[in-house]
Amino acid sequence: MELSCAPAAPPGPGPPPGPAVAEGDEYESLPSGAALGTHMVAGAVAGIMEHTVMYPVDSVKTRMQSLQPDPKAQYRSVYEALKKIVLTEGLWRPLRGINVTMLGAGPAHAMYFACYEKMKKSLSDTLQQGGNSHLANGIAGSVATLLHDAVMNPAEVVKQRMQMFNSPYKSVLSCVRTVQRTEGFGAFYRSYTTQLTMNVPFQAIHFITYEFMQEHINPRREYNPRSHIVAGAVAGAVAAAATTPLDVCKTLLNTQENTALSSLNISGHLSGMLNAFRTVYQLGGLPGFFRGVQARAIYQPDALTGFFRGVQARVIYQMPSTAIAWSVYEFFKYFLTKHKLEKRTSL
Repeated sequence: MELSCAPAAPPGPGPPPGPAVAEGDEYESLPSGAALGTHMVAGAVAGIMEHTVMYPVDSVKTRMQSLQPDPKAQYRSVYEALKKIVLTEGLWRPLRGINVTMLGAGPAHAMYFACYEKMKKSLSDTLQQGGNSHLANGIAGSVATLLHDAVMNPAEVVKQRMQMFNSPYKSVLSCVRTVQRTEGFGAFYRSYTTQLTMNVPFQAIHFITYEFMQEHINPRREYNPRSHIVAGAVAGAVAAAATTPLDVCKTLLNTQENTALSSLNISGHLSGMLNAFRTVYQLGGLPGFFRGVQARAIYQPDALTGFFRGVQARVIYQMPSTAIAWSVYEFFKYFLTKHKLEKRTSL
């Protein structure tokens, strides 16, 4: 059932406006509910925008998580990496594989946000009588992740193989055909359990942090772009930093990095989360889960610094990424619901 947009809260008793609302700003309240189709359209647009805008940084993140990188593909920072890739491999190289990501991001995020919104409302009504329950937010985010990753995991496998240095694949279709022929259909879901092990806690932390931030900087839950951007960025940074080790393992399973596996005399294809953890640890020790560089560098004097430096690319990617996703999603949810109400009123 579609619910109408609530009117802006009148002055008087009640929580004061959040600090994200500057003096003189006037925003309408976000819709207290919206049609399933509205959540899906808003989610699809948000997902495509998020992955498209941040794709070059995502390419850098994939390379910086390489456990045995080529000497020509060793980078100290995200900026240095992007500059080096463009200068040595061409202007469009950081965007290689973006088409398969866009193809998967639309339907994946449509299901993701629609599932989250509906589950959050149902669980909050049960657990906290219509209030904002952080437990409900965490559970809803975790369940939504199951649907999202089922669609996105094959796209992630192809995308990350296209992003690697000296990738042998000429196109997305060539990559899909080669992986299917040489490794079988299961290769597209080889990292699925690791992806879920990473994304379930990631999304639980992400949604809980986002809703918590909204409670404090936008307590009236108005359509306020700045509050959505700030809350999304903080939520993305916190969740990304906490789950980086699992992201490194996921990248290894997706790319099947030949140099790294050969250095440990691993034949065939690496599979399973425990095997991935063991391999990363053998190659880089504990810092390897946060750094993704050659094992020898981890034991140099700057190892402690390196422990934290490896989180850099993931956090730099996730902060604006989640900020874009939430601001675009909230805008389209607000815009589509308001448009439907105005259309209905004019009839």
